[in-house]
Amino acid sequence: MRAVAQMSFRSLFFDQQDRELLLMANKVIERQYTSPMVRKLFDGNLHPHGIKELSVSRELRIAYAVINLLDTLEAGRAEDRLMALTALRDEALMSAETGLRRNTARVLIQIMKELVRAHGDQCRQLKLAHDFRRAASGKPRVIRALLRRYHLLEMPEAWNQLAFDNHVHDANTKGRKNPTHLIMDAWIKGIRHLTVIYYNYIEPAAAQELLQAAEIMGVSIRIGVEFKSPLRGKYVDLIWVPRGFSDAQGFLAFLAEAPTQHLMHEGRKASRWQEQYVLRMLQRWNNRHRRTLNTELGLTLEPLGREEFLAFVGTGQASLLHLAEFIHKRMKPALESRVEELRDEWRIATPPRRTEIETRVEQLNRLDPETILDTWLTHVANDDLPDPEVPSEAPELPDILRMDPRSLLDWLTSLHSGYRVTLNLGGVTVEDVLELLWDCEGLITHLELFNLKDWHEGKADGLEAINALQLAINSGRVPLLKQLIRNIIKDYTESGTADCKERCDKFRAVLRNIPRLQGFYKSVPLRSRIGTDSTSRSHRMHGMGLVFPETLPPRAQRVIRDPKDTMRQIIPVRTTVFLRESYQPRRHPPLGRRLTAMLRRIPGLSRLGYRRETEWVVRTDSSRVTADGNIATLGGFLRDNDNDLSLKETAGAACPRWMGFGYMNTGIVNLLKVLAGFIPAMLSFQYTQSWWVLAWFGALIWFGITGFRNILQAVLGGGGISRTPLLRWNDYVSWSRISDSLMYTGISVPLLEVVMRSLVLQDMLGLTVQSNPTLVYTCIAVANGLYIAAHNSYRGLQREAIIGNLFRSALAIPMSMLYNEIALELLVLGGVADPWAMIQPGAAVISKTASDTVAAIIEGFADRNSNLRMRRWDYESKLEQLYDSYARLELLFPEEDVLELLKAPKQFIRAVEAEARHLETAIIINALDLMYFWMYQPRARDILREQLRSMSADERKVLVRSQLVLTREREVSQLFVDGIVGRNFSRPLAFYLDRHEEYLRDMEQICARGSAGC
Repeated sequence: MRAVAQMSFRSLFFDQQDRELLLMANKVIERQYTSPMVRKLFDGNLHPHGIKELSVSRELRIAYAVINLLDTLEAGRAEDRLMALTALRDEALMSAETGLRRNTARVLIQIMKELVRAHGDQCRQLKLAHDFRRAASGKPRVIRALLRRYHLLEMPEAWNQLAFDNHVHDANTKGRKNPTHLIMDAWIKGIRHLTVIYYNYIEPAAAQELLQAAEIMGVSIRIGVEFKSPLRGKYVDLIWVPRGFSDAQGFLAFLAEAPTQHLMHEGRKASRWQEQYVLRMLQRWNNRHRRTLNTELGLTLEPLGREEFLAFVGTGQASLLHLAEFIHKRMKPALESRVEELRDEWRIATPPRRTEIETRVEQLNRLDPETILDTWLTHVANDDLPDPEVPSEAPELPDILRMDPRSLLDWLTSLHSGYRVTLNLGGVTVEDVLELLWDCEGLITHLELFNLKDWHEGKADGLEAINALQLAINSGRVPLLKQLIRNIIKDYTESGTADCKERCDKFRAVLRNIPRLQGFYKSVPLRSRIGTDSTSRSHRMHGMGLVFPETLPPRAQRVIRDPKDTMRQIIPVRTTVFLRESYQPRRHPPLGRRLTAMLRRIPGLSRLGYRRETEWVVRTDSSRVTADGNIATLGGFLRDNDNDLSLKETAGAACPRWMGFGYMNTGIVNLLKVLAGFIPAMLSFQYTQSWWVLAWFGALIWFGITGFRNILQAVLGGGGISRTPLLRWNDYVSWSRISDSLMYTGISVPLLEVVMRSLVLQDMLGLTVQSNPTLVYTCIAVANGLYIAAHNSYRGLQREAIIGNLFRSALAIPMSMLYNEIALELLVLGGVADPWAMIQPGAAVISKTASDTVAAIIEGFADRNSNLRMRRWDYESKLEQLYDSYARLELLFPEEDVLELLKAPKQFIRAVEAEARHLETAIIINALDLMYFWMYQPRARDILREQLRSMSADERKVLVRSQLVLTREREVSQLFVDGIVGRNFSRPLAFYLDRHEEYLRDMEQICARGSAGC
C-alpha cells in the first residue's frame, strides 16, 4: 500500500510529455536515435512552422535541434555542426511567439544543454524537461525566473545591447569549444561582438566555420592572430586583426594568398616550437612530479603517452592548460580508487586517524586542473627547463620569434591595407608601451587595456599609468604628455637597470618630438580593447562576455547591482557609451503614403510613418581605468569546484517525494488555479448576495464570462469567421492561459464585489446604480483596471499590455452603462416589479461583462497582430528560400525559360532530376510548407494576400507556378516515404494527398484576382 501511495503521490509531478521528451533526448544522447531519416527532419529548407509540425511537436523539434548540435560538437564535421546550428536558430528563435522571443530562445537552448549534461540523473533530467516545456510557452514571468536560475541576464528584445568580448579562444588554440559551439554559447549569453584569437596562424577551415556560424546567429565576429615579439629580455604579445573584407569569402581568399600563406607557414613553426616545450613538460611530469604524487598521496598514476596527449589536444595547439586537463582526466580514476580505499579505512579508524583521512581526501578533492597547472607545470617548479616567456638564442628558434615588434608589424601591415594591431598589456610596463608606440610609429592601433585573465593572475600592474599615457596622447595636450614622459624618465633612471641609459636617451628623443608622437594618433586615436581571454576551461575565473549594464533592461541592471549576486563583477574600467536614435521610413505606411504625408504637417506628427531604431555607441578612445567601472562580466564561475569525492556514500538520483509546485503536473496545476479563483469568488457572492441566483451561481456566471471572453479573443486572433476550415475553435485556445485568467478573475471578485460595490460604494458612500450609475460603474472599472495592471505587472507582461488594460477599463465605463440600460429594459419587459433591486446586486457582474467585452476585442486584435507578425516572419523567410531556389534554377538552365518549365511539372521534375536532385527537393519542400501555412497557420491567408499585393508580376508567377510541383503525387509521396519529415510521415502524407488539389485551386483563384495574372 505504501508503494502504491508513493507512486500515486509522485504521479502528481511532471507530465507525460516531459517523459516523452526525456526518452527522446536520452535516445539521441546514447546515439540510438541518429539515423539519416531522423536527421532529414532538419533539412535547412523545412520551415519550423511548416509541414514538419504534423510530424513532430515543437518541443521535441527544439530539443532534437539542440542535441543534434551538441552531438556533432564531438564527432561531427563542421558542415554537420553548421546545419545543426541553423536548425537550432530556426526552431528556437522562430518558435517563440511572445514578446520575449530572443530571451525565450536563449533559455530553451540553455536548458537543453543542461539536460544533456545531466544524463544519468533521471530526476534532474525530468525537472529540466519540465522547465523546457514551461519555457516553450514564453510566459514572461517563467522566462525571467529561468534566466535567473541559469545565471543569464535578460537582454533587450531589440537586441541592441553592447555585449562583447574582444579576446576569446576556441578549440583550435587552447579553448574547449569548437567554433560553432563558441558562437552558440556567445549568443546564449547575449554577446553581439566577438573577437576570436588564434596563436601564430589561422587554420582556414576553422576560420570558415567560425565566420559561417557567426553569420547564422547574427554575431559580429573578428578573427585575430597573436604573435610574440622580443623586447628587452621578454616577449610582448601583438594581436593582428585583418579588416576591410566584404564578406567571409573575402577573408578566406585573403588567407589563400601566397604572402599570407608564407606568414601562416612561419607561424606554424612558432607553434611547433612552443609545442616542444609542452612535451618536455609532459616528460618532466612523467619522470618527476608523477612519482612524487604517487609517493606522497598513495596514488598509482601511470606514465602519460605523448601520442595520447596530442590526440587529446585534437585540432588545438598544445598548451600547458591542455596538459593540466589531460593529467587530471587520467588522474581522476586513481583519485576515486584511492578514496574508496580510504573510505573503508575511515569507517573503522580512530578519531585522530579519521581526521587525517578527511584531510587527505580534502587534498585529493582539490586536485583540479588549475591546481595541477599552478603547482607542477610552472617554470618555478621546473626551473631547469628554458623559460618560454624569455627569448631564446637557440639556433633552431623560428625566425618569426626573433623579429622585433617594428619588423613584425611592417611585415603584417604589408599583407593587407585594413588592419588593427592590439598590444596586450599583460606583463608590460608603461616604459614598454611608450617605447613600442614610438618605435612602431602608429602601427599599434589599440591597447588591450583590460584582460580579465591577466588581471586575475596579477599580471595587470601599472594599468593606470599606461591608461594615463594613452589619454594624454589622444587629448593632444602637450604639457600633460610632457610631464608624463618626464616622470617616466625620472622613475626609470632611479630603477638603475642595465639598459637605463640607452632607454632614457630614447625617451628624451620622444620628449623632444612630442608633436610627432601625437601625430601618429591625430587622425585615428589610440583606442582600447577589453576582453576576458576566456578558454571556457577555468572554473576559477569569469567566463566569456562583458556588457555595459546601461544598455540592458532595468531588471538586468538591478541583478548586476545586487550585492547578493556573486556571479558577476564590475571591472575597473569606465568607457563612454551613448544612445543614438534613427528614424527609417516604413516601406508601406499603415495609413497610406498620401494620408501619412498630410498628417506629418501637423506639429508633433512629423515622424509619423517612420520606424524608430535605437543603437548604443561606444567611445573606445575614452576608456579610463578607475574603480568606478561601468562594464560587467557576463560569465560566471564556480567558487567551490572539486572532484566530487567524499568519504560518505552518495545517494542515488531518485526524486524526492515533494518537488514543489513548479514541477507539478500541468493538468493538476490548471485545476488548482481554477479552484484558487473559484473559491474566493464563490465565498464573495455568498457573503454579499441575498438573491439566490447570484449567491449560488454568481461565481459560475463570472467564470463563464471570463472563459467565453478568452475563447472569443483566441478565435478572433486566429482569423474569426474567415479562419482556416481545418482548425476547430478549440485549436486556438490555450487552456493554461484560460486557467491563469480564471484564477486572476476569481481573485478580483472580493475586490470588486465585496470591497468596492458593497463596502465602499453602497455601505460607506451610499452610491447605487439607481442613484448614480455612472459613478458606480466608473469606480468599479477603475478598481478593475488597477487590479488588472497590478497582476499584469506581477506576471511580467510588457508595459504596452499594462497600459492597454488601463485603457480598456476606461472604455468599459460607457459599455457598462449600455449593458445597464439593456438589462433594465429586459427586466421591465419581463414584468419585474422592481428592476433596480436586481440591477444593484449585479452591478459588479455588469461591469465585469463590459470589461471583458472590451478585452475580447482589444486582446483579440492583439492576438491577431501577434499572429500576423509571426506569419509575416514565416512568409518572408520561406519566400526568400523559394526565390533563392528559383535563382539557382535560372543559373542551372541558362538557355531554358524556367517559368515555362515550372508550368509543366512533369517536364520540370525530369529536367531537375538529371541535373540537381537537391533543387527538386527544395522546390517540393517550399511548396509543402506554403501549403501548410495556407491550410493551418492562423492569419496565413491574410499575409499571403498582403505579400501578393506587393509582388511584381514575375514574382507572383514564380510563387504560383512553383506550387504546381505538388501535382506530382508519386514524387512528393516518395519524399515523405524517404523520411523528409522523419519517421512519423503518415499524417503529413495524408494531409498532402487530401488537400493539395484544394490548395492549388485556391492559388488559381488568388492568381485570377491579381491584376497581372500568373
